[in-house]
Amino acid sequence: MLPSFQTDSIDYYQKKAYLTLLQLKRAFTRLPEGKRLLFFLIILTLFLYPGQNYWQTLSLNPTQPKVKAANITLNQPLPPQPDQTPPPRLTAQAVFVFEPDSGTILHQINPDTRLHPASTTKIMTALTALDVYSPNDILTVKTGDQAIGQSVHLETGQQFTAKDLLYAILVASGNDAALTLAENYPDGGYSRFVELMNQKAKDLHLKNTSFTNVSGIEGGNHKTTVHDLAILTKEAINNPLFMEIVNTPQITITDTTNQTQYKLETTNQLLGKIEGLRGIKTGWTENAGECLITYVERNNKKIITVVLNSSDRFGETKQLIDWVYSHHTWPKQ
Repeated sequence: MLPSFQTDSIDYYQKKAYLTLLQLKRAFTRLPEGKRLLFFLIILTLFLYPGQNYWQTLSLNPTQPKVKAANITLNQPLPPQPDQTPPPRLTAQAVFVFEPDSGTILHQINPDTRLHPASTTKIMTALTALDVYSPNDILTVKTGDQAIGQSVHLETGQQFTAKDLLYAILVASGNDAALTLAENYPDGGYSRFVELMNQKAKDLHLKNTSFTNVSGIEGGNHKTTVHDLAILTKEAINNPLFMEIVNTPQITITDTTNQTQYKLETTNQLLGKIEGLRGIKTGWTENAGECLITYVERNNKKIITVVLNSSDRFGETKQLIDWVYSHHTWPKQ
């Protein structure tokens, strides 16, 4: 009796062929010597006759390998394409405009020149605070009433939620609120908070950035570049609470007793006046000049603009935004 094999496997057909040859050999040796030639010719004819014998009709159908189909998606968005229209002429010392999804630089002037960032510093202050505090953490005003520059007039001893202090620094640009966020850091206070800002800059590969304070007042080596600020802003737009705050034209906050109210109004004059503009941060000092960073999104077409040391930050930023959306085409993804 012949052994049994899987009939849908290659081995089955190979072994069947071998056994058939073996049977033919045995039959051939049993024939009288005179009939062996005739037997050989008959077998040869059957073997070679096209399409009608076992050997030529044998079909091997091995089991197909199981392959799981996979959809491959290219995640890198295609960059917007410019026409031949040149960018507007600006007074700003440094400019950077880019599309954050593809990383495409649309326009740049002095991208790596280190300049004073003024209150655009508070983007990093806010992101660091969001790293170390929960929105409902209660923080106490310590020396905030002694803050230099822009202030919302907090008083020593008052208590606020971290979230309300973030509104105070990002909407009204309050230096006293920034100081309060830093001074309340439980593991080292103000100086350690500034160290965390610089560590975050390092983590984000902001190679030309160094911070010496949390509000953007001038002094020491407190400088950055438009390129680094653009990267920082790209990080910031991924934080929902940050984006909620910078897109707020006005809000009233209170201390934890609900007895003292502060009406905050945005310092960003373009908010609510330009289609798709979702805020970010203003800045000004005498040496830094007028500074402005914006984020704009129209029908999923996104840009970040940075201008430093301008004589007309709002007008020049508007020109940049109009130029990008009027003279660039976003490919269909």
